[in-house]
Amino acid sequence: MKREQISVFDIFKIGIGPSSSHTLGPWRAAQQFVKVLQQQGVLPMVTGIKILLYGSLAKTGKGHGTDIAILLGLSGDDPVTFDVSAIDDKIAGIKTANKLMLGGIHEISFYEPEDLLFLYNDQLPFHPNAVTFQAFLSNDRAVSDTYYSIGGGFVVKEGGEAQAKTEVDLPFPIEHAGDLLHWCLKTGLKISEVVMENELAWQPEQDVRNGILNIFRVMRECIYRGCHTTGYLPGGLNVARRAASLNRRLIGNHPYQNYEEWVAAIRETGNTFKNTLDWVSCFALAVNEENASFGRVVTAPTNGAAGVVPAVLQYLIVFCDGFSDEKIIQFISTASEVGSIFKKGATLSAAMGGCQAEIGVSSAMAAAALTECLGGSQRQVLMAAEIAMEHHLGLTCDPIGGLVQVPCIERNTMGAIKAITASQLALQTNPDNAKVSLDAVVKTMWQTALDMNSKYKETSDGGLAINIPISLPEC
Repeated sequence: MKREQISVFDIFKIGIGPSSSHTLGPWRAAQQFVKVLQQQGVLPMVTGIKILLYGSLAKTGKGHGTDIAILLGLSGDDPVTFDVSAIDDKIAGIKTANKLMLGGIHEISFYEPEDLLFLYNDQLPFHPNAVTFQAFLSNDRAVSDTYYSIGGGFVVKEGGEAQAKTEVDLPFPIEHAGDLLHWCLKTGLKISEVVMENELAWQPEQDVRNGILNIFRVMRECIYRGCHTTGYLPGGLNVARRAASLNRRLIGNHPYQNYEEWVAAIRETGNTFKNTLDWVSCFALAVNEENASFGRVVTAPTNGAAGVVPAVLQYLIVFCDGFSDEKIIQFISTASEVGSIFKKGATLSAAMGGCQAEIGVSSAMAAAALTECLGGSQRQVLMAAEIAMEHHLGLTCDPIGGLVQVPCIERNTMGAIKAITASQLALQTNPDNAKVSLDAVVKTMWQTALDMNSKYKETSDGGLAINIPISLPEC
């Protein structure tokens, strides 16, 4: 049986908020479609394009910026490098001129109300997050492709597989947590060391290390920016940003010059239980307020859950003396492997599995990573991941107004705190006495996802989304 090969850089992707499956995935799908047109040599012949959004992409697409992401992707812009401050002007220009520069090189007419359609009552069978692109050519032909955004920024083209990645001979092929534990016990390697050995099958060690440290750079810039930005989140709910005011209450108004100086000052505030709890919440809030504001974040493993792993990593750095390249690489590597196990055995898509697939998975990833960095054994690391997910099973996804704000932002604080608690429990427990394995929890999560009512899966058709009266502005 062919095993799915997932890299650290598949689980952790640099992109733009607010959603990995509804923003980053459709953005990547649009880029792939443009590439198809280029490969077929027909891009200069395109006279018009229609975009059809189905299922969850239609129902919560406006709140998640799916329309914005697709227009930027079709325009040839990349989420890793595009200037987030230019988004509004770029989209306004397209709508005002009724023109789209396809691939950044070929101008076509584009009237959004007629050419980008939200099919709220239609859903394709493979996955709730589906988008079809239709390109009409000057020779009266058309090119049409359908893509599915399956969670965490992963995209599958209908009739194809996820984004192509060079298949390699991994020294330690892993499909389940049991496989990972087998290799660890056989070799004596830590989980992060097994991950690094597999990564070396794709690229040299220094490139892997630099790539992981670049992921951390984006994470810490996001935390720092979120802790120093005030105001209200976009979208119409008028949700006030809280991380900056919490940061000020905890540390004062001193104008710290950089991240390192700020971290040093946080350490001086002390590590009482309440203080630590407040800071972890502050870190998580900061990331997801940035995410909700179309800021640059790292999918970890999704955008909606992007605050959990960075918050727990920041906890390690500030309160557990973990500010070193080695600890950061160890943390991110371990977290990625747990994320990939959930991706292979269940899902990372809230549209498929509810919020357990996002906050639950991110909490499990963070718990495992923290446990290894604090000296836990391989069994304790997997136990921490199991504990964290076990207490997120059944968590629904019911974003009010289809926005990644309420209850999504606060859920990141809960996921981070649960991760730390799970780690502490695992570190104080003999894993030989564990009754539940990580593989059992992954299986249970998937069964729960299949049983969950569809209205609780990122549709805004149930839960808080229908019980909180709101009046959003017309888009």
